[in-house]
Amino acid sequence: MRYGIFSDVHSNLEAFQSVIKAMEGKRVDIYICVGDIVGYGADPSRCIELTKKFTHNVVCGNHDWASVGLFDISYFNSYAKEALYWTKEVLDETEKDYLKDLSVIYEEKNFIVVHGSLDEPERFNYILDLYSAFQNFNIMQKKICFIGHSHSPIIFLKSGDDVTYSRLSKIKLDKNISYIVNVGSVGQPRDGDPRACYVIYDEDNNTVEIKRVPYDIEKAQNKILNAGLPPILAERLTRGE
Repeated sequence: MRYGIFSDVHSNLEAFQSVIKAMEGKRVDIYICVGDIVGYGADPSRCIELTKKFTHNVVCGNHDWASVGLFDISYFNSYAKEALYWTKEVLDETEKDYLKDLSVIYEEKNFIVVHGSLDEPERFNYILDLYSAFQNFNIMQKKICFIGHSHSPIIFLKSGDDVTYSRLSKIKLDKNISYIVNVGSVGQPRDGDPRACYVIYDEDNNTVEIKRVPYDIEKAQNKILNAGLPPILAERLTRGE
């Protein structure tokens, strides 16, 4: 089984379409979204539509829930708030109901999926360092946990009591090691690489691979500006930050 796992689309249709096309070329069997379909970008409805069409399982992100009143909007910076208020206005009731119904955790036999952290998943805590990774490993009951939220791909590894990390694009899984895999961001990468990011988990070959794909950034930027959203949300796409 090959899984295409992605996160943080953030209403960036151009990036999302490029990732879907790339995953289709990788013979993906099951598509999983790690949350934040909406927020920041100018195409929330189209991105929800594509998620419903292509994705088998979805967990909620903080922007998903904030856009429908299920998460405190005061948590966000001013640019994110403005985008969330705008998103609330353009979504119809069917789309809002879809976001409201998303669960915080999804599990399969060998892995678990959560947007932020297994530690109070409804609070969307971050896993940004070895300490927070160690806390999450202590809660994990699966071999792999796929996360998003930080928009920066990284793989944490736990062997015994030791926690380390890897930024390799592809790793071979070891039966004696547990893994937390941040799948990065489709629509707003923040690791200095502006290309859209996603992950291929090949269960048969026991590998996890972080993939990047270019997309029409200028078109996504123009949509953000034409929608009257904060210009910084367009500018940062070029820089990948």
